[in-house]
Amino acid sequence: MFLREITKLEAGQRLDRYLNKLLPMAGAGFLHKMLRKKNITLNGKKAEGNEKLIDGDQIAIYFSEETLRKFMGRQAEADSDDFSSSKAAEEYQKAYHTYFQTDILYENTHILLADKPAGILTQKAARTDSSLNEWLLGYLLSKGEITPDDLDTYRPSVCNRLDRNTSGIVLCAKTVRGAQLLGGLLQERTLHKYYQLYVKGLIQESQLLEGYLRKDRQHNKVSIQVHPQAEDVRSGKEAYIKTRYRPLKAEADKTLLEVELLTGKPHQIRAHLASIGHPLLGDYKYGDKEWNDYYKRTCQIQFQLLHAYKVTFPKLESPFEDISNRTFQTGLPVLFEKAARQAFTV
Repeated sequence: MFLREITKLEAGQRLDRYLNKLLPMAGAGFLHKMLRKKNITLNGKKAEGNEKLIDGDQIAIYFSEETLRKFMGRQAEADSDDFSSSKAAEEYQKAYHTYFQTDILYENTHILLADKPAGILTQKAARTDSSLNEWLLGYLLSKGEITPDDLDTYRPSVCNRLDRNTSGIVLCAKTVRGAQLLGGLLQERTLHKYYQLYVKGLIQESQLLEGYLRKDRQHNKVSIQVHPQAEDVRSGKEAYIKTRYRPLKAEADKTLLEVELLTGKPHQIRAHLASIGHPLLGDYKYGDKEWNDYYKRTCQIQFQLLHAYKVTFPKLESPFEDISNRTFQTGLPVLFEKAARQAFTV
């Protein structure tokens, strides 16, 4: 018999989904058959699979060790000298120490708010990459909040993605319940996300921008359309976007803006503001090369100056009352201060 006790990390998910993660090679149909035959039980009783797991639940699996390893996908691992649970943990620990400059703005049992520096991937783009996601796992392993074995059935992860060179607040789920909360808030757009950035030119009034964003995957670029083709919207080639901004400080050649991202599409802020003649400082993909070159030379700004500086949570019930209606904010990177002291001169 193989016995697993549900931890606070895993609580909140359905039994059948938990089993699919624990035994990925078994197949959903086979697992339901094992539940019917009581070869898998929940708290010593027959289960249907749709039960919502809670902290302390016990799952018993009556398989032979060989069968269990096969369904867990570990038979090949057992035959390989290259695998060990500790090696997976070593990758995460390495990322944690590599990205030690990442600050934690807030943390509770279920979620963590990290302040990502520019230059770090939020999630891996390739298998050999290291990212903030690995940093999170390394941090939790270092604290003893998770073990390598816990990762079989739940893997803490970041829930929103920032571009590599965009800095600021990243939402991280430590538990299943945390992931369910953050995923729901992002999908329902009830969590408000704010950015600060410099744009070229003077802006005096707040405005709500609307449009349609079209991706060019080949060149990793997007374009903004005000009047899209109806068939492109229906087919999903163009997505409706909303971007709200307000000026915070107008300077000689630029304006510091606060932007609220009302829809979350790749490169939305950068492309939307560039489309109205106000490109971001440091943005070579959508911006003004001569202007960017000046600040690159005088302030060492080599990428878009875009910082996700504030998030506001809606009213929430238990167990999330500690973040209900709360706003979390991080300071601006030093490059913003450098840019403020300069003005583009011809």
